[in-house]
Amino acid sequence: MKLRLLTQLCLVSYKTLIPTFFPKRSLNSVSRMSFQLGMDLQMVVSNLEKLAPLSLAESWDNVGLLIEPSPPHIVKTMMLTNDLTEQVMDEALEKKVDFILSYHPPIFRPLKRLRSGTVRGAWKERLVVTALEGRVAVYSPHTACDCVCGGVNDWLGLGSVVPISHSIASSTPSGASHRVELSIGRDVDAEEILSRLKSVEGAGVQVCTVRSDSEDLLRVMVNCTGPALACALGLLSPYTSIYQTVEVLALSKPPVPNAGPGRLCTLDEPVTIATALQRIKAHLRLQHVRLALGAQCTLESLVRTMAVCAGSGSSVLNGVKADLYLTGEMSHHDVLDAVATGTSVVLCDHSNTERGYLSQLGDQLKTQLEGKVNVLISERDRDPLQVM
Repeated sequence: MKLRLLTQLCLVSYKTLIPTFFPKRSLNSVSRMSFQLGMDLQMVVSNLEKLAPLSLAESWDNVGLLIEPSPPHIVKTMMLTNDLTEQVMDEALEKKVDFILSYHPPIFRPLKRLRSGTVRGAWKERLVVTALEGRVAVYSPHTACDCVCGGVNDWLGLGSVVPISHSIASSTPSGASHRVELSIGRDVDAEEILSRLKSVEGAGVQVCTVRSDSEDLLRVMVNCTGPALACALGLLSPYTSIYQTVEVLALSKPPVPNAGPGRLCTLDEPVTIATALQRIKAHLRLQHVRLALGAQCTLESLVRTMAVCAGSGSSVLNGVKADLYLTGEMSHHDVLDAVATGTSVVLCDHSNTERGYLSQLGDQLKTQLEGKVNVLISERDRDPLQVM
C-alpha cells in the first residue's frame, strides 16, 4: 500500500511540478532558440564578404565594416537599408537591431570629430555616436554589390546580361607582380644560382630545358613580389653572361569572370520603348520615371539592347552602344551626348535603382547565415527626392 501511494505521489509530482518549471512550449522554444542564438560579428562579416567580395569594390569606395562595437558582439537582428539616415537609425534602435547593412557607406569622407549635439551638418557624426552607444555594427558593400555576379546590376537588367567592363582581380594567381626570365648555359654553376634564387623570400622558381643553337640551356622563370624583384636582380647582376639574357615582365591581374560595373542586356525579344518603360516601372515599383528619347526615336521605336547601371551611370555608360540606357542619374550633358547618338535614356533617381535589390539580398543572407540572424528591411528608408 505504501509503495502504491509513493508511486502515485511521484506521478502527481511529475505532472504538476515539472510543468511549472518546463512549460509545454519549452521543447519548441529550445528548438527555436537554436536558430535565434545569433552569430558572432566577425562570422557575419565573413559571410557577407563571401556574397560580395570587397576586392570587387571600386578603389575610391569605402566598403566593409565601418562601425564595430567592442567585442564580443553577437548579431541577432540585421536590418538592410539603402541609406543610413537618422530616421533609419531610430528605427533600428526601436527594433533592437545589432547590425545595419547600409548599401551606401554612411562614412565616406573622413570625419574630423564626433559630436552628438544638434550642430548643423553633423548628422553623420551623430549616426556614428548613436551606433557606438547603441552597440550597432554598420557595414556597407556598395560597389562590391554593383560589380559581383548576381548583384544589383544583374537584378536591374532585363534579358541576357554581361558586364559592360570587367572587374580586375586583387592579385595575380601566384601573388607576384613581376616575372624574371633568364637562360643559364653550361659555363655557369646552375645549381648554385638556382639555390640562391629559391632562397629569396617572395620568389617562385620554375625551370625547363630548351635547345638553342645546338646547345641545351636551362630556361628559368622567377615569379617575384615587388621586394623579391630587386633582390633577384641584384643576385643575378654579377653573372654577366646570364644577366644579358634577363627579361622582366610586369604581370597583369586577370579579369574576374562575369563581374564588373554595369551590365549590357540583350532582350530575348525586342520591345517598344513604351513597353520597356512599363516593365521598368513595374520592376522598380515606381509610378514615374524620366525619359529622354534618342534622336529619331519615338515611343514605338524598338529596344533590342539596354545598358544599365544602378545609381549614377554617367561614367559607366558613357560611349556604350545600346538602344536604351537605364540608370538612376546622369549629368545633363551626358544625356545630351547619348540622345545625339540615338540612345534613349531612362532616369529613375539614384537610390530607386538600388533599393528593390535589398529584398533579393535579404533572401540570400537568410540562407548564407543559416537562419541564425533575423534579417529585416528598413521601412523608413526612401529616396530623398519625390515627384510632386
